[in-house]
Amino acid sequence: MHIDLPEKRYYGIGEVAKAFNVNTSLIRFWEKEFDVLKPKKNAKGNRKFTPEDIKNLKFIYHLVKERGFTLEGAKTHIKEEKQEALNNFEIIAKLEGIKAKLIKIKSQL
Repeated sequence: MHIDLPEKRYYGIGEVAKAFNVNTSLIRFWEKEFDVLKPKKNAKGNRKFTPEDIKNLKFIYHLVKERGFTLEGAKTHIKEEKQEALNNFEIIAKLEGIKAKLIKIKSQL
């Protein structure tokens, strides 16, 4: 899964939901369910997601949407094996990004 978000300090919930191709309500629901998600809120109460939140959202999305974990299963997996699983997930995501770039270069030859 490749999420296309520009590098910023904070992301609004609308742009996060669009990047993940989900409804904002799902992002808010996951925020309640997963304590690793801690977006900041401005004076108006608007959520501002950090790059760390985005990384955790990618991992949650991967577990729930791509691997078919239940919410409870994903929570347990994150708690018990978070660092190792997250490191593996990040390596795979980087390799997939490199693969996509190489395929694009190949198609341009």
